[in-house]
Parts: sequence; structure tokens; C-alpha cells
Amino acid sequence: MDIRIAAYAVIIRGDEILLSHWNEHGRSGWTLPGGGIEGSEHPILAAKREVFEETGYEASIDRLLGIDTMVVPAAKRHSGSAPLYAMRIVYRASIVGGELRNEVGGSSDEARWFPLDEVPTLKRVSLLDIALRLNASEPVDGVPPSLDPADAADAAAAREGREHHDGGDDNAAA
Repeated sequence: MDIRIAAYAVIIRGDEILLSHWNEHGRSGWTLPGGGIEGSEHPILAAKREVFEETGYEASIDRLLGIDTMVVPAAKRHSGSAPLYAMRIVYRASIVGGELRNEVGGSSDEARWFPLDEVPTLKRVSLLDIALRLNASEPVDGVPPSLDPADAADAAAAREGREHHDGGDDNAAA
């Protein structure tokens, strides 16, 4: 099994959230700024680096919200022949500098502030919903709150075809 560890930032300003549009392998969706940890990089530094790369903003990390995990079956991956265990570390962060811009040459193609009440209408990866639940509940143990059973099927369907920011499949490390 391959393993990928990634760090993401929930950045809310007033009633808006900063999102990054992931667009890779013919799949796309709005997600949190963030991505894979490089080498021995600490997850906090990875989250700050990814926020800057994807949005142009400098961020400070305010707190750890939680850790989510998932397994991407080998058949669903675009690279790699083994299943992928994805660990997604989610932080709450704040903007401390920089200017909004889009990433060039990366896995995202746009960064934008959205009203929070528009998020349910966006084409998005499931990580965004998980992170918003973590942000709202701030679980002491860092485990994302469960979905209502009625929503579980919808969440599973939403994960189909969107593994990158839901865990990633191209930056996996064995």
C-alpha cells in the first residue's frame, strides 16, 4: 500500500471561505488550499507552503482541526498499482499577507473567495465537507464527525473520480 500525507487549510474571513480549484487528469472540483508534504517537511510548513503556492497568500496556522484518512483502491488511481492510504491533516488558518492569485503550472488553476452559503452548490471534493464539519465541531480527538446515514451515500458518490485532493494519487510515497 502506498501512503500519502497531505496538509490543508480552512481559511474563513467573515462569511467567506478561500478555496482552490483542483483541475487534473480530466477531473476537477473546489477544495481547500493544500496538498502533499514534501520529504521531511512538517505538516504546518506544508500547509503554509501550499496556501502560498495555490493562492498567493501567506498564512498563519491557528490550530489543528483534525485528521481524516481514506483508502483509494488501486483500480481508482491514475498512477501506482497499489491501494493508496491517504492521511489529510486539516488546520484552521488566517491570511497574514500576500495577494490573491492563481497557481501556474500546478494541480490547481484558480483561487477564489466564496460565500460560505454557496459551498453546497459548488462542484467540490469531499475533503471540503469533511473540513467544514471539523471546523464547526472542533473535535477534541481530531476525528471528523460522522455524516448522517442519509448523507453517507451522497458522500461516497462524491468521492468517485476525485482522489487527488481527497487524498491524492499522483504524489504518493511508498
